[in-house]
Amino acid sequence: MAGKYLGDAFDIHGGGLDLRFPHHENEIAQSKAAGRPFATYWMHNAWVTMAGEKMSKSLGNTADVLAATARYGGRAVRLYLAGPHYRSAIELSDASLADAATQLARIDSFLDRAKALVARTSDAVSPARVAFAAAMDADLGTPTALATLFGVVRDGNSALASGDTEAAASALGDVTWMLGILGLDPDAPEWASDAAASDDLTPVVDGLVATLLAQRADARARKDYAAADSIRDSLAASGLKIEDTKDGARWSLAKE
Repeated sequence: MAGKYLGDAFDIHGGGLDLRFPHHENEIAQSKAAGRPFATYWMHNAWVTMAGEKMSKSLGNTADVLAATARYGGRAVRLYLAGPHYRSAIELSDASLADAATQLARIDSFLDRAKALVARTSDAVSPARVAFAAAMDADLGTPTALATLFGVVRDGNSALASGDTEAAASALGDVTWMLGILGLDPDAPEWASDAAASDDLTPVVDGLVATLLAQRADARARKDYAAADSIRDSLAASGLKIEDTKDGARWSLAKE
């Protein structure tokens, strides 16, 4: 089958860690015996687990991907799967998917706000792009790559808050470029119909509010209390109550 669709030799063969022996070793032996070079690189991913156990049909603990994408959106599920390194086990849970949806909402909030303000983005090769590419080139180091992405989003939000359109344009270009490589660009045609079917918008609201709270914290750090109070009042006008705690600001729905 591989020979039919990919030819006698192809670059990458992937699969789960449990397939290294005997399945993949036998594939190599059979192909070599037939005089074919077969795959150049072998990549084996760790398992996606539930309650610490590998998901499998025999255990009856497989996740419903359609249900997950319907509730959280396909991009959020993809971001969740890209979070750990591919050779690290991933523990699947509603909480982890909700966290991914919140992270994605923060990214999209920056994109929307930046696009509304910036006339054109920068395509220059920035230090952030170099760091992102280096992480991806180092055995697909997605954790480091995503850390770089979120760092640029944070800097971009700060640029928007301070009115630095040049820095915001640079951040917007970098974030869009990184999302394209990760397959997470919301403007890509494959995500045209991507939307969570659930009426629970808490992850989305949490991501949007978190961005505003980060801007409020930046304003307070600059002693720009007027800007900080303006953000708080805007949130209050939207029906949200902001409480400052030792662990940072928290939000909740204001009671009538």
